[in-house]
Amino acid sequence: MQAQDQITRQNFDDWMVPVFSPAEFILVRGEGSRVWDQQEKEYIDFAGGIAVNSLGHAHPVAINALTEQAKKLWHVSNVYTNEPVLRLAKNLVENTFADKVFFCNSGAEANEAALKLARKVGLKVGGEHKNHIVSFKNSFHGRTLFTVTAGGQPKYSQDFAPLPKGIEHIEYNDLEAAKAAITENTCAVIVEPIQGEGGVVPANLEFLKGLREYCTEKQVVLIFDEVQTGVGRTGSLYAYMNTGVVPDILTTAKALGGGFPIGAMLTTDHFANMYAVGDHGTTYGGNPLASAVANAVFEFVNTEEVLQGVQNSHKQFVEGLQKISQTASIFDEIRGQGLLIGAVLKPEFAGKAGELMKLASDYGVLVLVAGPNVIRFAPSLVISEDEINEGLLRFSKAVHHFIKA
Repeated sequence: MQAQDQITRQNFDDWMVPVFSPAEFILVRGEGSRVWDQQEKEYIDFAGGIAVNSLGHAHPVAINALTEQAKKLWHVSNVYTNEPVLRLAKNLVENTFADKVFFCNSGAEANEAALKLARKVGLKVGGEHKNHIVSFKNSFHGRTLFTVTAGGQPKYSQDFAPLPKGIEHIEYNDLEAAKAAITENTCAVIVEPIQGEGGVVPANLEFLKGLREYCTEKQVVLIFDEVQTGVGRTGSLYAYMNTGVVPDILTTAKALGGGFPIGAMLTTDHFANMYAVGDHGTTYGGNPLASAVANAVFEFVNTEEVLQGVQNSHKQFVEGLQKISQTASIFDEIRGQGLLIGAVLKPEFAGKAGELMKLASDYGVLVLVAGPNVIRFAPSLVISEDEINEGLLRFSKAVHHFIKA
């Protein structure tokens, strides 16, 4: 590459709309749970593309599925259907509560489809006034205007008024507040089994069970946003399977494609049939490339070996983080399930999660934040014991630097 063609981090500031503030280094390749930047510095990847890279980087299962499909058929639109999308739909239906699937390109689009369907259900069941939606504070459901309003973090929506109406936010894990908020005009409750962006906060089992019972009683659609918790992330195929609580609609994305953009809304025949031809749509959703990759990833993850491995890796992570905190006295709590883990900073380090994330990259390990006070880990579901140990060693060095700074 000639000098004038060199890509640098400065080019981001020159050419990109400034809605992101990426790290100062540029990653150029990856293998497994290791990635390298332009200077060939190696990092252990505990971020996983924000819970997306379910099989890590350059996994042969995903590569083979993509390249084989790329030789056949890329895109035909939903004027026609295709074999890969039907195979993926079959797998999702046979392995979950759902009878029907709608495919799209992201978690936000999946939630958009779910919320629109809930409004349509409300109209059919209770008339034009049954359109109220209950969500929860600190939740995150996407960045479209509808989903960012449904999310319970005003910092993401306050500058884009007027916002869609009829959405109310209450305290997470507060069943009595939820019951008080649900009225005869409520069409849906949308909830994350574990709040990801909100701090890796698991829902109490009694809370989810109570929501299920009350939504059934009041003819309210219960939506589980499993964009971040789905496809093996918690050690089960979907987090609802850990609870005994079955939603009416489930949204999934992120890990489903292992890095290839895809999302899906899953539901039962009862609710799916309230959508009619033309009610909703997508140009790229369910295209053969995305569907072929997602099907291969899904089948690989949906095995006892991988799901048990996620549970084993959770134990290794938690024990390692606890050891770090014993020597550094940095974390108040380690929480989460499977390979969605949040380490909550002690009050004296409040607001400094971003600083520790940056410092960790200096030491060669990529981590995430979940708000200003929580370090989040969402690595590959098939990360090896050695990669976990090496990453935690590097993270420990960053932590000890951090507490002395």
